Amino acid sequence: MAILAKYVGRCAFGACLLLFLAFAVLAAQADWPQFRGPNRDDISPDTGLLKQLPPGGPPLVWKATGLGAGYSSVSIVGNRIYTIGENSDSSLVIALNAADGKPLWTAKLGKTGAPGMPAFEGPRSTPTVAGNLLVALGQWGELVGLDAGTGKELWRKDYTKDFGGKRPSWGYSESPIIDADKVVITPGGSEGSIVALDKKTGALLWRSKGFTDSPHYSSLIIAEIGGVRQYIQLTAESVVGLAAADGRVLWRAPRPGRVAVIPTPIYSDGFVYVTSGYGVGCNLFKITAAGGKFTAEEVYANKVMANHHGGVIKVGDVVYGYSEGKGWTCQDFKSGEAKWEEKEKLGKGSIGYADGHFYLRGEDKGTVALIDASSDGYHERGRFEQPSRSQEKAWPHPVIFGGKLYLRDQDVLLCYDVKAK
Repeated sequence: MAILAKYVGRCAFGACLLLFLAFAVLAAQADWPQFRGPNRDDISPDTGLLKQLPPGGPPLVWKATGLGAGYSSVSIVGNRIYTIGENSDSSLVIALNAADGKPLWTAKLGKTGAPGMPAFEGPRSTPTVAGNLLVALGQWGELVGLDAGTGKELWRKDYTKDFGGKRPSWGYSESPIIDADKVVITPGGSEGSIVALDKKTGALLWRSKGFTDSPHYSSLIIAEIGGVRQYIQLTAESVVGLAAADGRVLWRAPRPGRVAVIPTPIYSDGFVYVTSGYGVGCNLFKITAAGGKFTAEEVYANKVMANHHGGVIKVGDVVYGYSEGKGWTCQDFKSGEAKWEEKEKLGKGSIGYADGHFYLRGEDKGTVALIDASSDGYHERGRFEQPSRSQEKAWPHPVIFGGKLYLRDQDVLLCYDVKAK
């Protein structure tokens, strides 16, 4: 702050404003506070990373065990890592020391078990952190607000008991969003599927009374369209934009999904992109604001990208992800046309982006492959097999942050050094 004050005293207002904005951008990129990162787009701000994976993989910095069952990825804030797992007694929120993976605290989240058949044990959500508040969701709809420093419980809600929520077949899987003074969630229910809570107390602020779709497995994103801040969510019935201020429906587009609608929507420059599996494919909608009203016009609907789960990422003008029946796919965002497809070199899995490359994680063997973020083909730059591999699917998304690669696999979390030497 002393350095900042010195500059304030010497520079014009415009230059100072730019300086403050630069500090704000750096601060915003200093953490990975939620599922898919600070902007919920799975794009890491890291640079100076390996351009080629060495034989056998990058150096393993540490290995943490005792996290229990589940498919939660990790959030990283300051010198702490947060995740969720379950033991024989309860599901737990877990805080680890980022330097060595040692446990710092655990806090009870809720019940254990596996909703749905086939059965998949454990929580599916990733914690969300803002300031001293951590919010975590269990598979049965138990939501807790915790002190991120100590794990002390601040408040608690239940999706079904408090909101009349309708639990999806395989349990609640969304990762909550914290936006300014609100925690925003999708419990479902006849009084409004999407709910905003006061982040300090958990008290109800509003419900989306005009939107009552049953929730599936996707997580909300935040966008500003036509000068209006809004929350965008995907269900098995539609894709919708709600006013952040009061939860009213700004726009809604019918978009039927099947069985399990999972991937997070993408927003870019007035367009909303969604995809899901079971033969459904992908859609692009143009969102237009005029005279205080919004419209959603479908640009295309095709099967180029039918992403079951594992996520899709937009980099530049193209979208990357795994498409059912086609393999790893690169798709033009605006036209919907395929740029390339590759299904022989690595099976279905999840994806993360950092420093000009994608980190692909196969769900069966847990194989990690590094490929160029290129629209002209699949160019692999090394791969490695994860040690200490469980028998369950490697569904947690890889996280690349702070020069490290994090891989969660049930009871284990692995931290790799991927900084270029």
